Amino acid sequence: MLPVKRFTDFIEQNNLFGNNSKILAAVSGGMDSVLMVHLLKSAGFNFGIAHCNFQLRGEESLSDQEFCNNLADQLRLPFHVALFDTSKHAAGKKISTQMAARELRYQWFEQVRQQSGYTVIALAHHQNDAIETILLNLTRGTGIAGLHGILPKNGLLVRPLLFLNREEIHAIVEKSGLAYVEDSSNSSVKYARNKIRQEVIPKLKELNPALEHTFKNNLEHFRQLELFLEQYIAGLKKELFIPEGDEIHLPLEAIKKLVPKRLLLFKLLQEYGFNETIIDDLISALDKHSGRVFETPGARLILDRGKLILTKQKLNRHHETLIGVNEHEVNYAGYKLSVLHDDSPLIVKNNPLAVSIDSDLLIYPLTLRPWRQGDHFYPLGMRTSKKLSDFFIDQKVPLHEKEEIPLLVNGNGDMIWIGGFRPDERYKVNDNTKKVTIFELNKI
Repeated sequence: MLPVKRFTDFIEQNNLFGNNSKILAAVSGGMDSVLMVHLLKSAGFNFGIAHCNFQLRGEESLSDQEFCNNLADQLRLPFHVALFDTSKHAAGKKISTQMAARELRYQWFEQVRQQSGYTVIALAHHQNDAIETILLNLTRGTGIAGLHGILPKNGLLVRPLLFLNREEIHAIVEKSGLAYVEDSSNSSVKYARNKIRQEVIPKLKELNPALEHTFKNNLEHFRQLELFLEQYIAGLKKELFIPEGDEIHLPLEAIKKLVPKRLLLFKLLQEYGFNETIIDDLISALDKHSGRVFETPGARLILDRGKLILTKQKLNRHHETLIGVNEHEVNYAGYKLSVLHDDSPLIVKNNPLAVSIDSDLLIYPLTLRPWRQGDHFYPLGMRTSKKLSDFFIDQKVPLHEKEEIPLLVNGNGDMIWIGGFRPDERYKVNDNTKKVTIFELNKI
């Protein structure tokens, strides 16, 4: 007799789907997925079958496909099938065959779900799968999230068989006389999961015959611990993440007081791509001089005076733009630079985003670029050179903003203008100037 009541109770308790849901059941033809199909049918749910043929086992793969097709016909269910060149996909992306199969099936399941109007995708994982996943994660290295194993619900993926273990499933299927197929690759220990299933778990069960029950309780504890940590981190973010325009500021003193610092900093910054190695580097720099920059593909974290500054990574941050003699407008890093040539010695005043330059001193092409280490210029009104880094400190320019300031550079390498701040003394308009070129910056 099928455990329909336990099945529907588990679905309801974990809010997997409702009576009006349309379910796409992922079916390999094996014992687990076949039992899931018969439970869904007996419980009266509206569902269809999706089968992946990865073409890795020759005639056996075709036989599995035919079995699943016949099962769908027998139960009068919609049937979806896809044939994949899994080996080609794995070689092209330089990943394992198992990883390639995983990518292909989940992408296709979602495609079918959207095209055919299914509500959720049901997968036939059970308690032993969850144990294997935890052991794999521990072997490879994991955080708290890797200890909860396989969740009953993860987005649109649901696992309604997690109330059963492998032995229970085998007993139910055999007693009910349900037909299924055997995947010969499951007996091979060349795959890590199979090795854990066939060699590691039996040894653990010798130590604890009630291993599944013990892990079930442990999983619940881990899930509750993860939920607690997530709620605590959400509270910390509200307290420590201070929005400042496009930036987020984190008070340095408060960061130093975090306990345990490594775990909490990692969880605070994890969504921005900062890994544990970067977090270790950050912690070692907290009591040192400001100026360190920590980067991921999507974010930058700057150790500034009294705070950490978190910003999105800007595209093309270090690029250069050339300005030809006949160009009147160029775009650069969020700015539009307008160029106007005038026959009179016009001097722009009281506008830091515009400057008048002696045209006869310009050597084309000019360059717009960001600050570089070692840059220097002669600030207007001074006869001596000054490093731009020192100039930015005097102007109280935040460390992370100096790389965003556009610099106008002459064809001979001289600095002409620190955009938005000050021109170079050597290029100012004077009594001998005959023609003027006016440069004006505007935010796009």
